[in-house]
Amino acid sequence: MRSIVKVTRRGQTTIPLEFRERYGIREGDELMVEATEEGLLIKVIPKLEELAGIDAKFGKPEEIKKEIEKLREEY
Repeated sequence: MRSIVKVTRRGQTTIPLEFRERYGIREGDELMVEATEEGLLIKVIPKLEELAGIDAKFGKPEEIKKEIEKLREEY
């Protein structure tokens, strides 16, 4: 799947709807842009809430969130 987009004078571009829908990209999401030998690679950075349960064997989401908050306070 390919699409041609324009870059504005401020360096901005629009990700076509078909890509946003396919990869679940929504307003406010963060994307990582990485330089590769073939060009630019854009990856969606998953939100913590979306990852809850991915490592369920390590604890419940509420427990993990509390632990993260504790680590943030210590940091």
